[in-house]
Amino acid sequence: MVSIPLENQISIRYAERNDLRGLEWEGEFKHFRHVFSEAYRLKELGDVIMWVAELTDFGLIGQLFIQLYGPNQIQANVNKYAYIYGFRVRSIYRGKGIGSRMLETAESDLVRRGFSRIALNVARDNESARRLYERRGYQVIAPEPGIWSYLDDKGRRRFVNEPAWRMEKKF
Repeated sequence: MVSIPLENQISIRYAERNDLRGLEWEGEFKHFRHVFSEAYRLKELGDVIMWVAELTDFGLIGQLFIQLYGPNQIQANVNKYAYIYGFRVRSIYRGKGIGSRMLETAESDLVRRGFSRIALNVARDNESARRLYERRGYQVIAPEPGIWSYLDDKGRRRFVNEPAWRMEKKF
């Protein structure tokens, strides 16, 4: 039996409407259902880009969203400053270059669109993600309180307190 390398079995592409349930990863992120739906609504308006990594014969194993032209002028605006959020790779596929490929794909797309800077927040206790971003050229520019909220799949408001670092990369 011939083994096909993992990198040849993964496609990185724009998300489609029929990917929304797959973003929940068999219920692990079901509580983000409204977040995913809202991101897709904003994608259709041209305010968000949604990327997914798909493994042949399995499904979605990664996701990365980018806010464009958003209402928060610190995060994204018409001055070509974009903001990454909702970036994750399934734990069993981390450390295999998938996150790097997703970032590279998203960054190349932003450069093509004329963007000059990109920012993201990384939890202060997520050292492996911070190292990935630093390898990709991101620098810590400020601490972030990491206080935010969202509607869960049952319509309840959930509050998150996740101290973070704001990181930025200039193209």
